[in-house]
Amino acid sequence: MVSKQILEDISNSSAIRAMFIEGKALAEEVGRENVFDFSLGNPCTPVPEAYTRAMLEIIREEDSLELHGYMDNTGYPEVRKAVADSLNRRFKTRFDAGNIIMTVGAAGAINVILKVLFDPGDELMVFAPYFTEYRNYCGNWRGVLSVVEPDYETFQPDLADMERKLSPKTKAVMINNPVNPSGVIYSEETIQRIASLLEQKQQEYGHEIYLISDEPYRELVFDGKTTPFLTKYYRNTFVTYSFSKALSIPGDRIGYLVVPKEMADFDTVFQGLAIANRITGFINAPALMQKAVARCLEEKTDVDFYDRNRKRIYEALTGLGFSCVKPEGTFYMFLKSPEPDEKKFIEAAKKHHIILVNGTTFACPGYVRLAYCVPYEMLERSLPAFAALAAEYGLKSA
Repeated sequence: MVSKQILEDISNSSAIRAMFIEGKALAEEVGRENVFDFSLGNPCTPVPEAYTRAMLEIIREEDSLELHGYMDNTGYPEVRKAVADSLNRRFKTRFDAGNIIMTVGAAGAINVILKVLFDPGDELMVFAPYFTEYRNYCGNWRGVLSVVEPDYETFQPDLADMERKLSPKTKAVMINNPVNPSGVIYSEETIQRIASLLEQKQQEYGHEIYLISDEPYRELVFDGKTTPFLTKYYRNTFVTYSFSKALSIPGDRIGYLVVPKEMADFDTVFQGLAIANRITGFINAPALMQKAVARCLEEKTDVDFYDRNRKRIYEALTGLGFSCVKPEGTFYMFLKSPEPDEKKFIEAAKKHHIILVNGTTFACPGYVRLAYCVPYEMLERSLPAFAALAAEYGLKSA
C-alpha cells in the first residue's frame, strides 16, 4: 500500500496541470486554434541563440568523459564563481564560489534547503497567493504550512497577519518575488518590514528563522521596476533561482541557490546543503546545462514580448469590466471572479474555450490566474471569447 503522504499529494495534485490537460483534451475536440489556454506558465519566447551555441561548443570542445562524469555535489567551481561574479556586478554583493550551489532548478534548491532545515512539525510560512507546489515541498519534509493573507487592495502581504501567525515553530518564511500568480513585486518597504519582524521574532524565540527568496521571475519585470535582492536586508536569507523563465529552458532543470557567509552556522548549513543535494537524489545539477548557463549569465528572454501581451490583455479585460491586478512582473495576471465561487466562473469560461486556473489553488479563492505567456495572435483571438464571457455576467462592454 502507498503512503498516506502520497495519497494526500495525489488528492492535492496541481490544478494547474489538471487544467492544462483539460485544455489539451478540448483542443482535440474543437481544434487547437479554437482553444484559448492560459493555464500553464510555459515560456513561449525563443531560447537565446547564445545558449544553444554554448551547448554545441561545449560538446565539441570539452573532454566527453569529464563533461558527463561526476563532480562536486555543489557543482563546477568555475560555474559557481561565474554566477557569484554576475550577482556581484548586478547587485553590488560580495559573493564567491563558496556562496553558490548549482541545483536542479529552483524547485530542487527549495527542497534541498527544506531538507537541511526541517524536522517534522516545523512550520514554513508562505504569503498568499503562493505557488501551489510550496505546499508539496513543505510536505516532502513533514513540515506544516502557515499561510499569511494578502492585503487585497495591493496584494502586498498583510504583515499584521504575518506577525499573528509567526510562532516558535516557524523555521522558515518563503517569498516568491515577483509573485506567481499575481505578478506583484514585493516592495523594498515590504521587504524591510518583513526583515525587521523576523529579527524581532528570532530574538524572542531564541532561534533562527530563515528567509527563502524564490526568484525564477527576477528578470521578468516591467515599467523600469526592480526586485530587491534579499541578502542585503536579512542575513539568514537563502536565494533560489531558476534559468527556466529567463532563458526559456524549463525542461533543462538548471538553477542555483545562494547562501551568504553572514548566515548563522554558515559552514554547517553549506555542508548540509551539499550533502542534501546528493541524498535527495539530485546528486548534482546537470553538467552540460551548468557549463552552458555560465556562458549566458547576461542573456535573458524577450521581456518586451511579455510586456506587449501584458498591456494588451490588461487593457482588454479591464475594458470589458473585469477587475484585474495589474502585473509588475512575471507573465501572470490575477483576475477577480465576477462571482464568489471562482470555480463556477472557470466552468463558464470553458464554455467559451477559455482555460484558466482557480485561485483556491493559490490560497486566494475568488480569483483566477491567467498565464499570458502565449503567442500574441492567440491572445488577440481570445478577446471575442472574453467579451462573450463578460456579456454572460452582465459586465461593462468595451
